[in-house]
Amino acid sequence: MAASAKKVAIIGAGASGITAIKCCLDEGLEPVCLERSEEVGGLWRYTDTPVEGQGCVMKSTVINTSKEMMAYSDYPIPEKCSNFMHNTEVFEYFKDYVEHFGLRKHIRFNTSVLSVKKTENFPVSGQWEVRSKDDKSGEEKTEVFDGVLVCSGHHADKYVPTFPGLSDFKGKVVHSHDYKVPDEFADKRVVIIGIGNSGGDIAVELSRRSKQVFLSTRRGTWILHRVAPQGKPLDMVALNRFVMFLIQTFPTLFGMILEYQLNQKIDHKLYSLRPSYGPAAQHPLVNDDMPNRIICGSIKIKTDIKRFTATGVEFVDGTSEEDIDAVILATGYSFGFPFIDKEVIDVQENRVQLFKYMYPPDLERPTLAVIGCFQPLGAIMPISEMQCRVATRVIKGEAFLPPKSEMWEDIRAKEAEMAKRYTKSRRHTIQVNYSPFMDELGEIIGCKPDLYQLFRHDPVLGFKVAFGPITPYQYRLKGPLAWKGARKAIMTQWDRVSAPLKTRPLPIPDSGTGNNRQLMMIGVLILLVFIFRYLFL
Repeated sequence: MAASAKKVAIIGAGASGITAIKCCLDEGLEPVCLERSEEVGGLWRYTDTPVEGQGCVMKSTVINTSKEMMAYSDYPIPEKCSNFMHNTEVFEYFKDYVEHFGLRKHIRFNTSVLSVKKTENFPVSGQWEVRSKDDKSGEEKTEVFDGVLVCSGHHADKYVPTFPGLSDFKGKVVHSHDYKVPDEFADKRVVIIGIGNSGGDIAVELSRRSKQVFLSTRRGTWILHRVAPQGKPLDMVALNRFVMFLIQTFPTLFGMILEYQLNQKIDHKLYSLRPSYGPAAQHPLVNDDMPNRIICGSIKIKTDIKRFTATGVEFVDGTSEEDIDAVILATGYSFGFPFIDKEVIDVQENRVQLFKYMYPPDLERPTLAVIGCFQPLGAIMPISEMQCRVATRVIKGEAFLPPKSEMWEDIRAKEAEMAKRYTKSRRHTIQVNYSPFMDELGEIIGCKPDLYQLFRHDPVLGFKVAFGPITPYQYRLKGPLAWKGARKAIMTQWDRVSAPLKTRPLPIPDSGTGNNRQLMMIGVLILLVFIFRYLFL
């Protein structure tokens, strides 16, 4: 490492932090990652004992995004891995990534960050003073860094709302943050408050062990399934540029079609799940098993809580349940950055104003960036990686942000779009759409795929990029640090999907399959002619 290399502090060694280290190394920067636990992985490193202020999956958690869509852009997940990986597989992938790129030596484990402050000459130098503590020795130190990447995540501090009478309830009360295994709830009557992904996963798991599960929701939800028609991963089918073009062009029609399709799986009204708004107006619940548990009666959907009694619960619709043994609060998290001065970043009620969900727009020098502080409709890892690619290029001086006025315009436009689309909720303050946001970030550093040039010089690849899943490898085809393996990764992505499913040999398929595929390709090509001029506007 050159002596003149800029020194960058990275706070956290989770999914965002480890790729931040690699991006720094790619740009010739000197990363120092400060991680308060003893291992990488963050949220995805399961531990039996919950730690306050540190997120962790439950033991049975399976990720909601498929492996091809969640991979880092220059390190595909091995084909042997499940398409929707158990948390142990996700953790192993992160460790493999760290070892493959030699990142571990840049991490200081068991180190807490106490404060991040501007240096006295910050407007000129853009440098930061970071105070940290070795949690084993108790030693504190203060260092100066040329840049700071905050990768501490937003699933750490439990949000615990107040409910009338909850303090009088004599049963067990636990937040989903502290839920690990179902054993202690066996043969119990359990109320779960909150129907996000955590609440849904816990409800399904307990429905096989508990006597009865009541799932309380204020608004209801729409349920998406990981598995799309023909058994393909839903995100690989839904997240492609052609589909995104249709959604943006015909949003109302798309909402109607989506609602119809979801109700073909299950009638959300019949199952007491249907909200008062459409499926595009909330962050979806992804759960393939819940309808089966509802129809079996082991999960009962209830309205919001009116009040608790010593042994039971009253709901706002006038119904009540007695002999309740436990309550699980799946009520989400409050995010914030207590180690950063509020004059730099101020979070109020889970709301924060950051350019591209990264940069405080009024900061004199863009040398501090928040990474991974968003809730995507899609995988978080590739977006975090893209944010790191942007941030390290900016710190290095190879990429530049727009003027402050333009950053504020972008922030307010996103706030307005969010308010128009999503129902008002603490869950909907940092929502992003995977592909448009990836493209926005890609434009800053010049790695957004150029469909025109692809169709002109490599039409086979162009077809895959335009009509196939928007896998992260697309953002390594061009621009800084393009990866020579990106084309191959795109061309073979469906092979890695099918590989773990081929667990026994089958007879030769009927010859009609190939004919059907040819007819479908011809139809798509005809459609391409009609939309070609719109794709490149």
